[in-house]
Amino acid sequence: MPKVGVVLSGCGVNDGSEIHEAVITMLELDKANADMVLMAPNIDQLHVINHATGDEMSDSRNVLVESARIARGNIKDIAEIKSGDLDALIFPGGFGVAKNLSDYAMAGAECSINPDV
Repeated sequence: MPKVGVVLSGCGVNDGSEIHEAVITMLELDKANADMVLMAPNIDQLHVINHATGDEMSDSRNVLVESARIARGNIKDIAEIKSGDLDALIFPGGFGVAKNLSDYAMAGAECSINPDV
């Protein structure tokens, strides 16, 4: 059975993982009998977006804690995962990839990626 990592970047298309993409990824991996390892960095989000209005909020949220909503608590800190333990790695979409896993949303082509990723 393949062991597949799924890297989440929060919860919600505007500031985290796109929920539909994450859930459909998990569903298809489950259908394929893959051993899923859901993970996210244990860091604060760049910012928090109110998904009803699109406005930025003053709240602070943790990427790992927010990703646990999608994972139903079955999530690991990405810093604890060794790449050699996985057969594949999937990154569901959402702006969290560009805002929380990297600084691409601000830096563009000169971006850096979170070293744990």
